[in-house]
Amino acid sequence: MTEPSTTPARPAGDDDRAVLADFAELSAIGATDAGGVERQAATDADARTRAWLTRWLHDRGFTTTTDRIGNLFGLREWVPGAPYVLVGSHLDSQPRGGRYDGAYGVLAAAHAAHRADRAFAASGTAPAFNVAVVDWFNEEGSRFKPSMMGSAVYTGKMDLEEAWAVTDTAGVTVKEALAAIGALGEQDGPRAAFAAEIHIEQGRILDREGVRIGLVESNWAAHKYQISVLGDQSHTGSTAMEDRRDALLGAARVIVALRELADRYPGVLHTSAGQIFVHPNSPVVVAREAQLHLDLRSADPDVLQEADALLDREFAAIEASTGVRIVKTGDHVWPVTPYQPEGVALARAAAEELGLSHRPMLTLAGHDSTHLKDIVPTVMLFVPSVEGVSHNEREFTRDADICAGVDLLTRVVQRLCTGALDGGRSR
Repeated sequence: MTEPSTTPARPAGDDDRAVLADFAELSAIGATDAGGVERQAATDADARTRAWLTRWLHDRGFTTTTDRIGNLFGLREWVPGAPYVLVGSHLDSQPRGGRYDGAYGVLAAAHAAHRADRAFAASGTAPAFNVAVVDWFNEEGSRFKPSMMGSAVYTGKMDLEEAWAVTDTAGVTVKEALAAIGALGEQDGPRAAFAAEIHIEQGRILDREGVRIGLVESNWAAHKYQISVLGDQSHTGSTAMEDRRDALLGAARVIVALRELADRYPGVLHTSAGQIFVHPNSPVVVAREAQLHLDLRSADPDVLQEADALLDREFAAIEASTGVRIVKTGDHVWPVTPYQPEGVALARAAAEELGLSHRPMLTLAGHDSTHLKDIVPTVMLFVPSVEGVSHNEREFTRDADICAGVDLLTRVVQRLCTGALDGGRSR
């Protein structure tokens, strides 16, 4: 892919070199042999990454604090008592995930906040708001469900006690895991005035079109839920085929039905079965239970509602044909909601001043900003993902795009801190 003609090349400066050096150092924590990282929430690797960020922030004059759900905040207070511009993403990863997902957004936030601090000091400008660099806890939702947990608790969308009680597959609770890595804070996070997040696209639109910045205008709706397919345990050899109630067979048909549902709405609906547990998981036993995590997403709420109804009908048909029972055991929903247009306009103006090509976009994936935008005006930015690869060790974003994104985020943070958005609400 060649660089877009609207974005002139420029030599790397000291700030760019610092970003790339820090990103390389950060990416070495929890690194996998194939070039990715494994830093699931509240694991040792996650703790070491958080410690690295804490040292980085302290070295540059920030103070740090952790709230009760493990969100890590790096605070730079210019105006005592004023609320904060929250800027950040997440440091946790998927199993054998990519090194850019989330971590780039946190590092970009740290550099943007530091550059803003330097700029305000050099110019004598008095900001209207303070800034907080944020590592939101358990955005990925791989060890603990649901995803985006830290920002959900911060914004009041999830009860703290409920989040603390969530367990991983080994039975460890969120509260126990946070305590084990020293990340169980005793206070609330800082009061927010605005928020911003930059992230890799995790799709291929920007890369394919040769555009450097995505200006996110809205998110897709999502419906995630867990089901249990309940059968009857029996012998794989001696049990007659017509007598079997095979939970794994029922689960397999659910997975196929999900894909056929997506094919019914091409380009409009995404579906997946991302996790499955089979019991007793013995090679000579017909499964008595299969637990699955299902995911349906669309930018059209009516399509999502239709898909849910069609899937319920498929469940009934699968039950009738296999003798199993399908039970929904939990769900997690977020609707289509726009990012504030004034925030999009602010980011667009900043991109044009920097000569960065840009386009409006929707986000198909969930991000912590999905929660933040519902309580304060929030800016969400994308940089390209090569070939759209994400949640994979081959995930890659070009150095030039990394640095351009930090440049843009810096300008956005400066403007938010100086009150460029009128009518901001503080949490």
